Amino acid sequence: MDLQLKNKVSLVCAASEGLGKASALELAREGSRVAICSRSKEKLTAAQEEILKETGVEIEVFEADLTIHEQIKKLQQDVKNKLGEIEILVNNTGGPPPGTFESHSDEDWQKAINLTLMSALRMSQVVLPSMKEKKWGRIINISSVSVKTPVNNLFLSNSIRLGVLGWAKALSDEVGKDGITVNSVCPGSTRTNRITSIYSELVKQTGQSLEEVEELSAQNIPMKRIGEPHELAALVAFLASERASYMTGLAIQVDGGSARTYY
Repeated sequence: MDLQLKNKVSLVCAASEGLGKASALELAREGSRVAICSRSKEKLTAAQEEILKETGVEIEVFEADLTIHEQIKKLQQDVKNKLGEIEILVNNTGGPPPGTFESHSDEDWQKAINLTLMSALRMSQVVLPSMKEKKWGRIINISSVSVKTPVNNLFLSNSIRLGVLGWAKALSDEVGKDGITVNSVCPGSTRTNRITSIYSELVKQTGQSLEEVEELSAQNIPMKRIGEPHELAALVAFLASERASYMTGLAIQVDGGSARTYY
């Protein structure tokens, strides 16, 4: 299937590892001209080399902290200067830290809002004018299955990601007439550093091994395994494509069937 992404300019945020890197790799395979950003230049360079080795496609890297508004505006300008106007934006950040409701301070909540919600809003603000001018654009938010089914011990993520979902749905209504789609992808337990960190906390709490924790977690998933990053990345690439031109305002889980919901 030709996704018609050749030479489309993509920016994948927080793409030095995990789901962001997998999404950048998939877009590069489809011929997109991809920029990736992260706070770590070292990790970015490693991701760049890995994607180049696998696809033969050169990836542009940009160091940026998405919690800082001025750096977001600079990032958009830097990508424009290097590759052209951003046509496909993949909003992504590292997840807020785990914890119970009573364990989080006001500062924890403010930081999580700035990281998870405000970064997506601000990034989208700076790319929308050129997308509207071209009458074409894709905004894809990497969210979490927690927006469908709350995950124990993830109060910050459970709460704030729903805010991103509400904003994305409202934005899709507003910009649909401009040929811009806005969708969210909702991974379940997927083999990334994030899930390893969560499992490590469970190891400390339960005294079980990492393998035992993963096996126990997989028992609650109908497919009896955790996901792989490329399985989510395939959906990101499809939603970025011309093939998905009539799909907008959606929140689609990639979770092996773990969310107990029909929608």
